[in-house]
Amino acid sequence: MFGWLHHNRSMRTDCNDGHLLMHSTHFNPSAKTTDTHCDKPQESRMSHDSPPTGSECGSTRRASREWWLHVGLLCIPLLAVYLHIPPPQLSPALNTWRSSGHFFTFRGNNIFYKESVGVVGSSDVLLLLHGFPTSSYDWYKIWDSLTQRFNRVIALDFVGFGFSDKPRPHRYSIFEQASVVEALVAHLGLSEQRINILSHDYGDTVALELLYRSDHNRSGHIIINSLCLSNGGIFPETHYPRFVQKVLKDSGFISPVLTRLINYQLFSRGIRDVFGPYTQPTEAEFWDMWTGIRFNDGNLVMDSILQYINQRLKHRERWVGALTSTSTPLHMIYGPLDPVNPHPEFIQLYQKLVQRSTVSVLDEHVSHYPQLEDPTGFFNAYLSFINSF
Repeated sequence: MFGWLHHNRSMRTDCNDGHLLMHSTHFNPSAKTTDTHCDKPQESRMSHDSPPTGSECGSTRRASREWWLHVGLLCIPLLAVYLHIPPPQLSPALNTWRSSGHFFTFRGNNIFYKESVGVVGSSDVLLLLHGFPTSSYDWYKIWDSLTQRFNRVIALDFVGFGFSDKPRPHRYSIFEQASVVEALVAHLGLSEQRINILSHDYGDTVALELLYRSDHNRSGHIIINSLCLSNGGIFPETHYPRFVQKVLKDSGFISPVLTRLINYQLFSRGIRDVFGPYTQPTEAEFWDMWTGIRFNDGNLVMDSILQYINQRLKHRERWVGALTSTSTPLHMIYGPLDPVNPHPEFIQLYQKLVQRSTVSVLDEHVSHYPQLEDPTGFFNAYLSFINSF
């Protein structure tokens, strides 16, 4: 901030405070202008008003410095408490989901999965792959409906997500997540079984790596019977990550600091933007999402996991190529209000490149989480696809 100092014979200036002191009652046209300095006090022409002395100015400065020092000392323990705030407790719904699941070990990490046996007499198996930054709990609204159609319904939390272990430091990658899925299928004794995959967001890219391995007959691959994608950023050129995602994935050594500063208010504000205005989760549902992230300090690995965005760009030819060349039945369920994969740019490119795939575009108010925002529409769209072949 800048100020102007006007010198005239009717004013005197205190050099430290910058206040203009008017002396109209003792105005002397012939008098010379005199500057008053704190270290050279002079007698005031006004008997009732004298400028601050040097000791007074020094005391004021010392008091100010001490005040800011006290504020700083108080902030240090407060900041320390804030950065190590314990995770929220599991809600009854989340606790029930976790209690009904199981764990298996992959390369020393415990991986959570949930499995339900549904229709008797059917051999159909469905595998659900969730998105970022949430978990298998994303499927809870359509879980019961799916168990009425399939013999076995399976969902897992990828390493670094939900109730699974979240090692750090760790090099998270789409390739590792695909290997986790293959290990789970083998653990369940389903390596020779044809698997239907239903995926969302981050899970779409994992599914494409599984598709590539299956079509190229890689060792340990899953036999994929069908693949249904939903609102995943599978094309880097039509994918628009949220601001926080871009900051975390590209901030280098600052990222670990930023992950500690993320709290529920910042998270909920960001996640609201990828839901439609009429399909917003309840406050309890937002808390369940955040609780799943905070479980096992998952917020501290978000920057590492977000490298998947860079991996999509690097391996575009591999994953988009698998999508365009496969003979596996394909379907896309799409919420058109998605700001991450916007309409019509995304879906037009998908239909242009993946001409063998069928597409279901849900109601215009549905955004990035269609299985949560319109579970009935999402389930009916998937049912129509799975019954078409």
